[in-house]
Amino acid sequence: MLLPISQVVVSTLLIILILLQERSSGLSGVFGGGSSEGGFYQTRRGLEKFIFWSTIVLAVAFVALALADLIF
Repeated sequence: MLLPISQVVVSTLLIILILLQERSSGLSGVFGGGSSEGGFYQTRRGLEKFIFWSTIVLAVAFVALALADLIF
């Protein structure tokens, strides 16, 4: 019973973090979507860096929970 609830919580947090990320840092930024520096690489600082790494951690946690749901 705890596994499906944790999957819902992790997936909701993952959706929120993905929506909070800056729009121009994705694939659209590579093709001229508003990058003022003119380069492809953007240094993340502060809250943006925290959101980026939290998104990765939650994505890995979601995959682990999905695999655990398959196994158990």
